[in-house]
This record gives sequence, structure tokens and C-alpha cells, in this order.
Amino acid sequence: MADHVGHHDSLVDKITEKIHGHDGSSSSSSSDSDDDSKPSKVDAVKSKIYRLFGRDKPVHKVLGGGKPADVLLWRNKKNSGAVLGVATVIWVLFELLEYHLITLVCHLSILSLAILFLWSNASTFINKSPPQIPEVVIPEKCILEVASALRIEFNRGCTVLREIASGRDLKKFVIVIAGLWFISIIGGCCNFLTLFYIVFVLLHTLPVLYEKYDDKVDAFAEKAMIELKKQYAVFEEKVLSKIPKGPLKDKKKV
Repeated sequence: MADHVGHHDSLVDKITEKIHGHDGSSSSSSSDSDDDSKPSKVDAVKSKIYRLFGRDKPVHKVLGGGKPADVLLWRNKKNSGAVLGVATVIWVLFELLEYHLITLVCHLSILSLAILFLWSNASTFINKSPPQIPEVVIPEKCILEVASALRIEFNRGCTVLREIASGRDLKKFVIVIAGLWFISIIGGCCNFLTLFYIVFVLLHTLPVLYEKYDDKVDAFAEKAMIELKKQYAVFEEKVLSKIPKGPLKDKKKV
């Protein structure tokens, strides 16, 4: 009888342990599921945050990564400063001092050739080795890659212009016309070199500032985009909707 009672107690204990184990595993699994759901909730919140130009990557990745992005974002201050300094010197020479490109190239070539010529001939008298002049050869593959990239971009631009001229996308037409008009105003205020230098300086200042204050800039840009969409909706209703559009599809040949 005692053995039977002891066997019954042990059976009850085993059942109790299984129940507690199941509860523990279910609680742990529920906690794991809660932990798994936390990142998804965070990702959902991040996806709702407005980012300028719809970016979902860091600014460094958006700029292509590598050394060019490092220069634009001032990862190495010496390299970025050197690039900006060289651009500033070129702008000062051609714009402020009114130096001509052909004159500058000829003077630099004369100076370089004279120094190398004198050094090569004087090396025998001063017991020093002559200068090691490197052999500069542009590989054919590099030229072909650049030409191919330019061809692709040119064809893409021609396709976009053709779509705009066909009258199928009125919104894109208005944006391009406004952009060209704005560029024409800037071009009337300064020449090409100054405009190029301004763009170059902006490329070396705006990305690094945006990376530092991206949250504030994105919040301001979101409000600005909402306001622009409202104004465009009013403009489209009052003006663009009354303009006849071109055919949406090309007519089939019979």
C-alpha cells in the first residue's frame, strides 16, 4: 500500500514538473516573440520618418561610398581641405586674376620642362641621380568605360527630354521649365566658372552639414514638401487641368 502511495506521489510530481516546464517554455517563447517584435516596431517607426529625397541609407552610402564620399563628408580633413584649396586657387587664377587656360598651361609646361631639363643635365656635375620621369599611359579600358557611361547618361537624358516634349507628363514639364528658368537667372548673374565653383563649394559643405543636422533638416523638408504639394494641387486644378494633354499611347500602325 505504501509503495502504491509513493508511486502515485512520484507520478504527480512528474506531471507537475511537466506543467511548470511547459509554462516556463511558453513564457520564454512569448518573451522571445516580444523581443522579436520590438525591432519590427522600431523599423516600422523608422520607416514612417520622412527623409529628404526618400533616402533609406546613410548619407555616406547615398553619395556612393568610397573616397569621393569621404572627401565630400570631410572624413579626412587634410584631403578635403586640399581639394577645396586647389579649386579655390584655380578659381582665383581664372576669375580674379583673369588668367587664361592656354596661357596657364603653357607657362606651367615651360617651367616644368625647364626644371627637368636643367636637373637632368646638371646631375652629372653635382653627382646626383637624374630625375625619374614617370611614363604616363592612359589605358584603353578606362577611356571606353568613361565613354560608355557618358553614352548611357546622354541617351537617358534624350529619352527624358523626348517624353517631356511629347506632352505626356505635364508635371515633369513644369518642373524642367522652372529649373531651366532658375538656372538661366543664375547664369545671367555669373559666368560658368564661378557657377561651377559655387556648386563645388556647396558639394563640400551641404552634405556634411546635412549629415550633422539631418533630423532638423528632414523635419523642415517634410513641412516644405507638404506645403508645395498643396500649392501644386491648387495650380494643377486651376491651370494645368485646363491644358489639353498629348496622346497617352502611340497609335498602332494599321
